[in-house]
Amino acid sequence: MKEIICITCPRGCHLTVDEVSKKVSGNSCPKGEAYGLCEVFDPKRVITSTVVLLGSDLKRLPVRTDKPISKKLMFDVMKELDKIQVKSPVKCGDIIMKNILGTDVNIISSRDL
Repeated sequence: MKEIICITCPRGCHLTVDEVSKKVSGNSCPKGEAYGLCEVFDPKRVITSTVVLLGSDLKRLPVRTDKPISKKLMFDVMKELDKIQVKSPVKCGDIIMKNILGTDVNIISSRDL
């Protein structure tokens, strides 16, 4: 059994997730059940980082994933980001790398530069 606090809404339900039966209790809505199962069995996060920026006074461009990605892939994503060099100008929301590691997740710019 794992105990976590749901963060999908301001209510902050205290969830208990049974890892054997894959059942969630303590949730006040269906979002809590989905969150609890995802957080225990395949947690995901939005990754924020920087990549090399060429042609600007600033040397790094802030970037992030456009949707959450499995925590298991975080270090592999960071290795891929180390290889990227972007030329200025860049607009916030521009896709810097499509479909990173075949995950259907894009790396996007977090700032106009």
